[in-house]
Amino acid sequence: MNSFLSQLKLRGKLLTLVLPLVIIPIFVVAGVIGYIANEQARSGITKTSKDDLRHLSEFCIDLLNSHYQQFQVYKQERTINLTKELATLADLSYSLVAVEHQQQASGRLSRQTAQQEARKALRKINVGEHGYIYAMTTKGVLQAHIAREGENVFNEQDGDGRYFIREMCIAALASKPGDTLYIRYPWHNATLGDTKPRTKLVAYKYFREWDWIIAAGSYTDDQPEDATFERQAFAKLKESIRSKKVGASGYIFCMDRKGTFTVHPDSEGKNLMDVHDLNGNQFVKEMCATKSGWIRYPWKNTSDSVPRMKIVRYDYFQPWDWVVAVGSYEDEFYQEAHKIKTGIVISMVVLILGVGLVAILLVFKASDIVIRPITHMMSVIHNVKRGHLDERMTVSGEDELAEMAGAFNRMTDIIEKNKIMESNLAQQGKMASLGVLSSGVAHEINNPLGVILGYAGYLESKMGEEDPNYQFIHEIKRESKRCKKIVQDLLSYARTPRPTLEVTNLNELLQQIVDFAANHTDMRGITITTTLDAALPLVELDGDQMRQVAINLILNAGGAMPTGGALTVRTEVVDGAHVRILFTDNGCGIPEENLEKIFEPFYTTKSRGTGLGLAITRQIIEQHHGDIRIESSIGNGTTVSVTLPVEREEL
Repeated sequence: MNSFLSQLKLRGKLLTLVLPLVIIPIFVVAGVIGYIANEQARSGITKTSKDDLRHLSEFCIDLLNSHYQQFQVYKQERTINLTKELATLADLSYSLVAVEHQQQASGRLSRQTAQQEARKALRKINVGEHGYIYAMTTKGVLQAHIAREGENVFNEQDGDGRYFIREMCIAALASKPGDTLYIRYPWHNATLGDTKPRTKLVAYKYFREWDWIIAAGSYTDDQPEDATFERQAFAKLKESIRSKKVGASGYIFCMDRKGTFTVHPDSEGKNLMDVHDLNGNQFVKEMCATKSGWIRYPWKNTSDSVPRMKIVRYDYFQPWDWVVAVGSYEDEFYQEAHKIKTGIVISMVVLILGVGLVAILLVFKASDIVIRPITHMMSVIHNVKRGHLDERMTVSGEDELAEMAGAFNRMTDIIEKNKIMESNLAQQGKMASLGVLSSGVAHEINNPLGVILGYAGYLESKMGEEDPNYQFIHEIKRESKRCKKIVQDLLSYARTPRPTLEVTNLNELLQQIVDFAANHTDMRGITITTTLDAALPLVELDGDQMRQVAINLILNAGGAMPTGGALTVRTEVVDGAHVRILFTDNGCGIPEENLEKIFEPFYTTKSRGTGLGLAITRQIIEQHHGDIRIESSIGNGTTVSVTLPVEREEL
């Protein structure tokens, strides 16, 4: 380098040493700004595109719901009309039987002949396409029927296992003369080609003189013109969904929870539950299992030369048990972002070239005045740049260069101190993060694993599948799921998950917790009793988080009674807006000087404790907008009171 510089003129030397210091920072700054601008644009476009997918999904759900509600009203009206029609036919049939009875009463016909004439008349009456009139005694013997006349159907069961004939007979005997009664039941008629039960509606009246129940029945869906109309409307609905385009090549599709595509541009009617993406993931099965959310997967259509990443928003339509999905390819998302990126790169190149040209001109101008001090400064700057922060410029004179040299030296001092401080802070941050993560995992997984191991040992030695204690399997599953949730929460690091609120019977939740806590190894020799207020209202809370709170407090109470004791779990109504849970033990108690510290993270009096249990408990209670207090006396025990709002108001 020295040999090369010695062959250059002063301006050349200044350009060689100074120009990189001008261009490189500009390049770095322009690159950083360009990167940030591109990421911001990409983020904004991604959010907008995701919002579009979400809105399209919500639109599709609304469209399905509108169709569903419309046909619910239509079916309700159709059922009302069918009910009236069946009532009219039942009245007509009743009148025909009454006429034949009058013939008998006047002596013109014998009872047997009159009933035979009545049967003929009833069999001639048509009820829709597959409905019919029938008559039976209150013992269930069919007196008139198109196919089963003479059979006793008293013990006949419908598709739900209900003895509907018995119900009809009992209701008929209890009815008043002239009353029209109704019954609805699922019925599977194999002779009509039914593959599953259909809803049947029956209107019937009781003719006491002959002990006949006269009934007119028809299937609620047994109207061909209505079925045709519904199929046409449903076909239009599906066509409306298929016609909605998502970007250039995205689309909307629907499937049932078994993986059969009910609406799709080219796979409608196919079951793709086991289909894999290019990474081998069964994305359809995942969507059917989770029902709602986002999913990304690589996919290659027949028209694509290479796979493309696809992003899908999917939601659940409960009335039909459908999953509605709106998908688009990410490369279509980011077309505008790529244009912005290209513009940023061009602008950055032009900026660097322009600034570089100006810098060259200025260097030529300044070379005659400042070349020697600058040469020294450049040498120092290069050394500092290479990491030698102990290098300093020689300050001489009182001009601007001297001030700059002094300022540079001060700046280097600050940078050196900041480097040391940054290194220390980084190390401390790593250790704190490691401590929080390891402590949280060790503490929170300990309790579920205790439950799993306790029940596993019990089941291994005691249980068969027919054993009533099989319910413990469900406890094991639930606790395993809670472990998974805890680990997922830890991976979010410093962000405690917001509670997922559901209206909950707090008494039932506490009883479940007490039932399995009583079998915990840490609770041996401890008697747990519950005093649950029957007037306690339903409470909005996160069941998993509140289960974590209760288990922590119960096991803490057990730890305070190593030789055995008694624990009482009590609930009470505080006022119309709040309820309270009280955990009272007769253990060793907590010293007064420790009461203010026990909620601090990592503070513990246990030899093997982490000090996170009560800290996490208080955090959960505060996120529920509740309050937790502890009262304790040495040798007399401890009472922990948790006050919760019935309905949490969002702030």
